[in-house]
This record gives sequence, C-alpha cells and structure tokens, in this order.
Amino acid sequence: MKYTTILLLLIGFAFSISAQQTINGSMIHDGIQRDYILYIPAIYDGNTDVPLILNFHGFGSNANQQLVYGDFRDIADKEGFLLVHPEGTLLNGNQHWNVGSFTNGSTTDDVSFTEALIDELANQYAINLDRVYATGMSNGGYMSFLLACQLSEKIAAVASVTGSMTPETYNACNAQHPTPILQIHGTSDSTVPYNGDTWTRSIEDVISYWANYNNCETNPTTTALADIDPSDGSTVEHIVYIDGDNGLTTEHMKVIGGGHTWPGSAFNFPGTNYDINASMEIWQFFSRFDINGTLSVNKFDKRQVIIYPNPTNSKINLSLNFSEELNYELFSSLGKLLIIGTIKTNNQEIDLSNLSPNIYYLKLGNQVFKILKSN
Repeated sequence: MKYTTILLLLIGFAFSISAQQTINGSMIHDGIQRDYILYIPAIYDGNTDVPLILNFHGFGSNANQQLVYGDFRDIADKEGFLLVHPEGTLLNGNQHWNVGSFTNGSTTDDVSFTEALIDELANQYAINLDRVYATGMSNGGYMSFLLACQLSEKIAAVASVTGSMTPETYNACNAQHPTPILQIHGTSDSTVPYNGDTWTRSIEDVISYWANYNNCETNPTTTALADIDPSDGSTVEHIVYIDGDNGLTTEHMKVIGGGHTWPGSAFNFPGTNYDINASMEIWQFFSRFDINGTLSVNKFDKRQVIIYPNPTNSKINLSLNFSEELNYELFSSLGKLLIIGTIKTNNQEIDLSNLSPNIYYLKLGNQVFKILKSN
C-alpha cells in the first residue's frame, strides 16, 4: 500500500511548541486525496508514546463538525492523547463511511484508509500502537464497529454513539482479539432505530454479540443513573457485562427517551441527554484498556488498589498495598469535584451514601477508578 502526504497545514494555536495544535492533513490513498484533522494537546512533547483516538463523523457530516460536536479536546488537553478526525468521501453528495447497507454503492475502502492513516500518524508522532481507539457518531459508530471486525489488530477498544452494526458487518465480523465495547444509544432514536430494522442490527443484538464474543458473564449489572437534568426528557441506564477475556467489559449506556444525539454536547439539539457526557464516558472507558485487555495498575502506578464492593449502594472500601498517605478526589460523571480526602491506612472506607445512583470517578495518584453507585 503506497501513499504520500501531500498537505500538512498547521492552523489554530500552533504559535509555539508548547501550544495545542490543530492540523489539517491530507494523504493520497488508493488514488484519492483523503483528509483529516489532527488535534495535538499542549502537554504532548513527543518523548512518550501516547494513545490515539479516531473520531469518525456521521453520514452527511464532516471532520470539522465532529471535532466540535463530539468534542474531546478539553479531555485531550488534560490526558495527553492525540485526537484525529478522518474525513469521509462523497456518496451521492454526502460524506460517508463505507459500511455496507445504507452506503451500498460506495467503492471506498475506508478500512485500509484507516490503517494507512494510523501508520502515517505513527511515523510522525509518538503513538502507543497498543492504545489506538475508535469512536464516532452514527455512521461513524458503524465505522468503529467495522474496524473492530476487520482491523482489530490495530484497534484496542470501540465506542459507538448512535451507531450500530450493519448486517454486512455483523455477519462477516472477524475480530482477532477480545475487544472492549461501549455503546451509547437513545431508545427514541428515529435515525438509527434502537430495535433495529432490515438494514441495521438492533442495539440488543450488537451488545449480545460482543458480550458473547468477549466471553463476558451472561447476566449484566444494570445501574439507573441520576436524572441530573430532568428537563432533557431522558434518563440513562448503565448496563455492564463484566469478566470478559483479558479482564475486559462490554457496556451499554441506554439513554431512555434519548434521540439521535451526542449526550452532553454543547449543541443542545432536541433529544440530547445531559445526565452524562459521552466524550468523558468514552475516554474513561478507553483509558482502562489496551489491545491486550485491561491495563494493569502497574502501567499507571506501582501502588496497587482494590476497591470493593463496586457497584455499591453505600460505601466503598479501599484495600492498599502501600502505607504512605495519599490524597484522593471523587468526581461526578460530568467532571464535577464532589469529595476530597486523604487515605491514611491500608484499609480506607469512603462513604457514598449521600450520593445519587450514578457513575463516579475516583482519582488516586495517577490512577482513575470508575465507581458505580446503585440504588
């Protein structure tokens, strides 16, 4: 596969080496100019390999729109990963990803383009190739699942927002390793119906497929999250299939009453849920895994922590293998700091009984743990 970079235009804040950069890039692939937007946070220094997130736009949308709609830039600024927004090609006047079904008639090989794009970026930047993730909106979610099936040797985990799997992707899926999956989808989505159709598999089918492929436990844990914004007309259930191969999970955030939208987006389209922030949920999900499965705590910090029970309806206990004091912070799913404290013993208890059922994030040193608070 031969390709060359023909355009690399720095825009935005590329005035100093320490500033974040937004790069409009292009490459020739299969004789076609393929474009992308790369976001590089200011804390990236090129000395340490960092994760890469591929964020695919929806049908008829484009890379720039997905950059601001399904926005990860603030998170990248804090966490240090690179963020690339590939641009689809035209099909009957609409930008698209060739996933079969509603894109039948397309001749574009978007899987090999994605592979070439990953290789191109890895040649230019310090990227941890064990931590390349795919996400996207609608057609971009379909594309992410297609990569999990046909380019799994490059993709560590997938998160789809309002997407699904086409019958072609579903029937010919050939993933080569257990793959962590997060599906975020509204039950009132009128564009990609939650219960499926002849041209798209139901969300239940998709989750069932991956929970089975990943060898997760049959019965999931379901947590009703707090209705933080009653005015949005929707609520969220977090459904988690645990104990998959390599320690991974298959997860579904079911937005009851939600539409064909990106939860937590700054663009308040009808049907948008504001009890969760999809971008934050996706990064917290991705950050737990590499291509080999669950990241061990040793890859983050030599100090080991066991948290139980999790899920919990009242308190959590922290069992530690170290004796020094350590500060901790507990954040809401939207990033609001709720509790701070200091761990002073090897067995520490944190009382969560006053918090509503929801997802929370506990930060201990360099580690972040996801906590599920149930009813």
